[in-house]
Amino acid sequence: MDQIFELIKTRRSVRTFDGRILTTEDRTKLLDFIEQIENPYEIPVHFRILNASEHRLSSNVLSGAVNYIAAKVRHIPHAEEAFGYTFEMLVLYAQSLGIGTTWIGGTMDRSSFETAMQLENGEIMPCVSPLGYPAKKMSLRETLMRKGVKADSRLPFEELFFSGTFSRPMTPAEADSLFRPLEAVRLAPSAVNKQPWRVVKIENAIHFYKKISRGFISPSTGDLQKIDLGIALCHFALTAKEAGLTYRFEISDPEIPTANDIEYIASFILS
Repeated sequence: MDQIFELIKTRRSVRTFDGRILTTEDRTKLLDFIEQIENPYEIPVHFRILNASEHRLSSNVLSGAVNYIAAKVRHIPHAEEAFGYTFEMLVLYAQSLGIGTTWIGGTMDRSSFETAMQLENGEIMPCVSPLGYPAKKMSLRETLMRKGVKADSRLPFEELFFSGTFSRPMTPAEADSLFRPLEAVRLAPSAVNKQPWRVVKIENAIHFYKKISRGFISPSTGDLQKIDLGIALCHFALTAKEAGLTYRFEISDPEIPTANDIEYIASFILS
């Protein structure tokens, strides 16, 4: 994938499709890319491209969707973060091919998708996405949904990113070479646009946290906000690499003072 930051800036969730099935060429490219996807947790995530009519799949927030991409993962520690990271890699690659996607965790016939994915005990299928070519015009339903969740709005930079401690907001100017990777985090999609990521930079370490909201955990999906953090980690890693930054991934809580609704997730150590 080239120009990751531009893909992140220009991508939007697509819910209105033109009804065309994936071309053989695009399907092959997606399957080849899936074979190469890795995540820093080294937890396998298993994908499958599904046909809506063959598997009787549906979502009441979509129109014209013919193909879907679904994935499942063993529900072990950090499975959600690994899922979010890996699935977002696929989403961004699809965007580079001109293929529309949208993260769907609840507004679907979940039992049909789980059957199609041959879900086993101990596995979860947190989210799926349609895969298709965007229609020239959004449906009225899609337009209203985007307005309802303020899909094009994001929290200010200073509410998400901090220097040394949560009491000191970071400005875009202070971010310096980290501005693009952090801006890519700010632009990431999240469940009902909650934007749960918070980031604290301490010297050369970039620590990611989750701001906890109620109602985002269930047996079938796991913790959707940890999936959101996986997406954020993916955006940071890809754009940092694109910017020429080198880093290592760690899970090492710096144990700085936090509020009760803040949970440590992971860190990137810059070198």
